[in-house]
Amino acid sequence: MEIGFEQETVLVTGAVRGIGRCIAHAFAARGATVHAADILAAELDEVVASASPARGGAILAHPFDITDSAAVADRIAMIEKDAANNRIDVVIHSAGGVRGQTAQPIEEVDDDAWREIFEVNVTGAFNLVRAVTPGMKRAGGGRIVIISSRAGLGVSLTGIQSYAMSKAGQIGFVRQLAHELGPFAIRVNAVAPGFMRTSPDYERQWQSYGELGQKEMIERVALRRLGQPEDIAHAVLFLASQQASWITGQTLAVTGGP
Repeated sequence: MEIGFEQETVLVTGAVRGIGRCIAHAFAARGATVHAADILAAELDEVVASASPARGGAILAHPFDITDSAAVADRIAMIEKDAANNRIDVVIHSAGGVRGQTAQPIEEVDDDAWREIFEVNVTGAFNLVRAVTPGMKRAGGGRIVIISSRAGLGVSLTGIQSYAMSKAGQIGFVRQLAHELGPFAIRVNAVAPGFMRTSPDYERQWQSYGELGQKEMIERVALRRLGQPEDIAHAVLFLASQQASWITGQTLAVTGGP
């Protein structure tokens, strides 16, 4: 099955590290003009430089904060104006994570810690979808994929309450949006990755398990390995492609097993 995105415009948030970076590179290698967005402005240039665009693809850097609704709206308008077809065809929300936090008892979690994770994972997704929807409606369709987590389908290994809730919230958001936007030919889906060593936060979590805990974690995975960013990128490419044209409102768990 050949999947291509020639002459399509794709926006990927959280494009500096791990999963988001791999997704941005994967779309560019399949012909898309990719707008790689992240709050880590200093690292975006390297994301662009390390990409291998092909089939007419390209990758461009866009530093902005996904939790700033005005900045998101302005950047979306700029991308749409500059796009060859004046539209964004595909949007991937990969920004998020645990924001450097570790597990605490619920009674010790302060307001700022709670809001910080929820803002980037849920409010960020809301800001992004709200900004791109009018253009997709004008264009007669579009595709949105939100990177959630296995934590949204069960108990989070992080032990962080706001992370678990925000990832479950993303999945509910996807279901609701699919129902609302389906009549406009806008498909909305989610991918829920299992644990991966894709950022400094998750590497610290991995190291905290020790050698025995790491071995036990891998043995609980049916395929007996941790996932790689490419595993998630391939799932996203499929959901964003025309081969998935009758799939919406779904969450695809990419976890190496049940």
